[in-house]
Amino acid sequence: MKYIYSASLLFLSLLMFGQSRHLLWDISPDESIRWNVEKAQAHSDHIEMSGLNVSAILTYGVDEFGQLINTKSLIFPMLRTVPNNTHASLHQDFDGEEQPIIHVDGVRVKEFPVTFNLKGILNIASRTNTGISIERSIFPSRDKTACIERIIIQNMTRESCNVSVNFTPATIRTPAEKGVYGEYIISVNLTHQGSFRLLPAETIELGLIYSGRKTCDQPYNFSPGYELGKREKFIRELFESLILDTPNDTLDQAFAFAKIRAAESIYDTKGGLMHGPGGGAYYAAIWANDQAEYVNPFFPFLGNLEGNESAINSFRHFARYMNPDFKPIPSSIIAEGVDFWNGAGDRGDQAMIAYGASRFSLAFGHREIATEFWPLIRWCLNYLEIKKSEKGVIASDSDELEGRFPAGDYNLSTNALTYAAYRSASQLAVELGKPDTAELYLKKAAELKRAIEHYFGATIQGFNTYRYYAGNDKLRSWICIPLTMGIYDRKQATTEALLSPYLWSENGILTEAGSETFWDRSTLYAFRGLFNSGATERVMPYLSYYVAKRLLGDHVPYPVEAWPEGNQRHLSAESGLFCRVITEGLFGINPIGLNKFELLPRLPDDWNFMTLKNVKAFNHNFDIEVSRKGSEIVVKIHSPGIPDFERILEKDTPLQVEIR
Repeated sequence: MKYIYSASLLFLSLLMFGQSRHLLWDISPDESIRWNVEKAQAHSDHIEMSGLNVSAILTYGVDEFGQLINTKSLIFPMLRTVPNNTHASLHQDFDGEEQPIIHVDGVRVKEFPVTFNLKGILNIASRTNTGISIERSIFPSRDKTACIERIIIQNMTRESCNVSVNFTPATIRTPAEKGVYGEYIISVNLTHQGSFRLLPAETIELGLIYSGRKTCDQPYNFSPGYELGKREKFIRELFESLILDTPNDTLDQAFAFAKIRAAESIYDTKGGLMHGPGGGAYYAAIWANDQAEYVNPFFPFLGNLEGNESAINSFRHFARYMNPDFKPIPSSIIAEGVDFWNGAGDRGDQAMIAYGASRFSLAFGHREIATEFWPLIRWCLNYLEIKKSEKGVIASDSDELEGRFPAGDYNLSTNALTYAAYRSASQLAVELGKPDTAELYLKKAAELKRAIEHYFGATIQGFNTYRYYAGNDKLRSWICIPLTMGIYDRKQATTEALLSPYLWSENGILTEAGSETFWDRSTLYAFRGLFNSGATERVMPYLSYYVAKRLLGDHVPYPVEAWPEGNQRHLSAESGLFCRVITEGLFGINPIGLNKFELLPRLPDDWNFMTLKNVKAFNHNFDIEVSRKGSEIVVKIHSPGIPDFERILEKDTPLQVEIR
């Protein structure tokens, strides 16, 4: 029987941070999460949902009078505005005034939500001040430039009632001079309106359609049921791929939900499919950290067609900027691929790209793609060699935080990423028949590892861990990155520092000791690194606490970007990083060839099993089963048409797995 992992430890965690608060949401049998609204419970939250041509940030909840809060901010990534920069996606806010007005027997309806339900679709069930109930389902179109709100009205009484639906269509025309493609038309339309006589238990269904288009495009006749079916199909396919099954329901559910957010934020731009962070600001563009480093290496495991294609497309865009003078590849390629942003200089972007392209190529398992990306990987590593100091460490202008916190001339993140890039590129070189290059990259990785120890190894605030840059005297969250990239020289002290009161907070790991700022990405890197280094029992209570808070707390259901910046936006790549905590951390999958990987699962002491089913990496489909039999941990791998792999796991010794 399943349970929320280590309830006593989770309770202690809640007490530890002074927040033994009530979790708002519960997990439902249909794998959704549900908030059952309590009396006099005022609360609101926001969630982002995306399709190939639109993104919707929905604000929902209950006000102090118990009435429904339902507003929207819609983003149309391919309706570009002037100037056509990073943030030039057309936005439009809707405060609820556009909603149809409903009367029952002459009485205007007020909605009082009873339940909210989430599983890639926001479902709201409300009672009213009349004899009807109202159910709303809100979601983005999978492939159209529209957001749909399906409204079902049901007569809950034993008598017939008269329902009138009054609605005024809304049309917003943007100034032609402010659009890259001229004037845009945003419309709000309703599929049905007028008067209806409802018998007892009878229902009527309305469709509220929010859409945007260029003036040269014709209006589209939307079918809410068809659009809902496409969204449900997309979610179902994600839930049926890369399935996590453990004794921890909450962890399993958080993983399933993170797959949605990681895979949905992909936009069908004129420059091809582009995975974008979202958050109301970042669309129709790619970044060296969010895409190349964070989410692209995850997509082969999920096997989502659009995810893999967006990753391939992103590396092709980055490759366009290779040059003989070794000027850095831009941090971001924006505006559907027609421009770039490099406002923070070189953030270590070449290390991010080389690492991500190598890891993706290995896990994707297609030789032709690996061969295509090899020149990009080589170019990035050659660039990094040019940036190497006399002390053997790599210089960069900043890091992924782009100057928000000091990073010096040489920072730990750029160097740890370069180390991992050399390791993965060496393995890829072996696959591509380049043994001399493979040996050279292993040598350079070893040299850089020694340089990292000598340059960054330091005692900071009493912990024998790492300084983030020369002169740094406060603990930083990114001291986790050597663990994540396979450097364990200071793992014990680094573990203690990360989980100490200096850095750990009720929202995960602080960016810097003494600050209140947190970015989920470094917390997720830390979780993965702690699993990689074998600190399973230390990290599990913290991971369980984090998962419960993010999935079932007061801001759900995905990992977030940061606070105070961005109001904890649901940026997409963070969900990819969460999934990698499981695939590469808990299960310890480390790609070492196009059809080969190391496997070092970290089964917690109080678990007897964990499985990862329908893994799509290495150009195969396979299941990983880890079970405890007496004092031994047994690992089984099943792939259709291939003899089963079964081994007994030896402590801290990875298994070598080859799938052909």
